[in-house]
Amino acid sequence: MVVDVPQIKSKWVGESEKNIKALFDRYRALVKKFDVAPILLFNEADAIIGIRKQGAQNAVDKMENTIQNIILQEMETLDGILIATTNLTENLDSAFERRFLYKIRYEKPDAAVRSKIWHTMIPELPEAVTASLAEKFDFSGGQIENIARKYAVSCILHGESADAGRALEELCANERIDSHRSERRIGFGK
Repeated sequence: MVVDVPQIKSKWVGESEKNIKALFDRYRALVKKFDVAPILLFNEADAIIGIRKQGAQNAVDKMENTIQNIILQEMETLDGILIATTNLTENLDSAFERRFLYKIRYEKPDAAVRSKIWHTMIPELPEAVTASLAEKFDFSGGQIENIARKYAVSCILHGESADAGRALEELCANERIDSHRSERRIGFGK
């Protein structure tokens, strides 16, 4: 059962809290219905179980804290399996950490694995090119997949490049948002 965070949060006072309680009620009903416990999945969990605001004054912060408190209470008595995923563990409230029995950290793949991912995504690439890309760019599997998709689109639109390695290196250089930060300007200054 995948939790759709935007569907839980509401602009109406009290609705978000009702939605989160209803979510856990639905999950409990599913647990009773099946012999094998279903999984309750909070994908990108930091969006809902982030760090609680101390001394929350505005309505949004109070609502967020209330939702988090409800989730914490539900986790205490949960008879089932809850999985939370995030790329931003530093944004999770520490009260949630002790409630998770297992915490698994996935590291970025090393160069050998990245080379295999490159080869899987673009099988026609020579091994020397996949190895070179893997060494030069410390990308996750998802980033490599994005670049492979961009490369495929480029090949469809413009035909295959005579130098696939060079074309891919250019796509790799453009993949990271922070590589262009100094070039980006906001406003009207010089």
